[in-house]
Amino acid sequence: MRKIGLIALSIAVCSAPGLSQAQKGSAMAQTEKATFGAGCFWCVEAVFERMPGVKAVDAGYAGGTKANPTYEEVCSGTTGHAEVAQITYDPAVVTYEALLSMFWKSHDPTTLNRQGADVGTQYRSAIFFHSPEQKAAAENSKREAQKGFDKTIVTEIVPLERFYEAENYHQDYYRNNPNAPYCTFVIRPKLKKLDLEP
Repeated sequence: MRKIGLIALSIAVCSAPGLSQAQKGSAMAQTEKATFGAGCFWCVEAVFERMPGVKAVDAGYAGGTKANPTYEEVCSGTTGHAEVAQITYDPAVVTYEALLSMFWKSHDPTTLNRQGADVGTQYRSAIFFHSPEQKAAAENSKREAQKGFDKTIVTEIVPLERFYEAENYHQDYYRNNPNAPYCTFVIRPKLKKLDLEP
């Protein structure tokens, strides 16, 4: 999990002189969350970790019926969950609309239940909104994004009911396994294409 920035922020806020407890809490509350499914969560995590204003990215599961699913259960396609990345961000630095813009650019939202060689409902394109405002922004963004695609966007826009954090070995996967085949042949080229890595 990419939480170093968040931890540093917490330490800085808690040790800041002259701040009341309420003010310290308010400073920490300036972050918001976005949850996206766009294929393998290793890819999605690696993309959004590199955006300015993003404080943390957690790989996990959402959109299904099974409580506390395992990776193996999600991969079976029987839980209804999608692999997702939950992004904690500072809206004063990066807007939800900017995150949505990267979401559309970072995957093919016109392929149903697949991204490249990854096939199954767990790889579906999905925006799990956290508020009515996010829902409206996602729907507007989808309409605008459609202008750039010949095929129909199949991305679902649904409320986030529950986010389940994935197993520890999925967190920061690209950072921890840069030479793994999937990282070398799938993630790294994507990051280069998006100008997120030299």
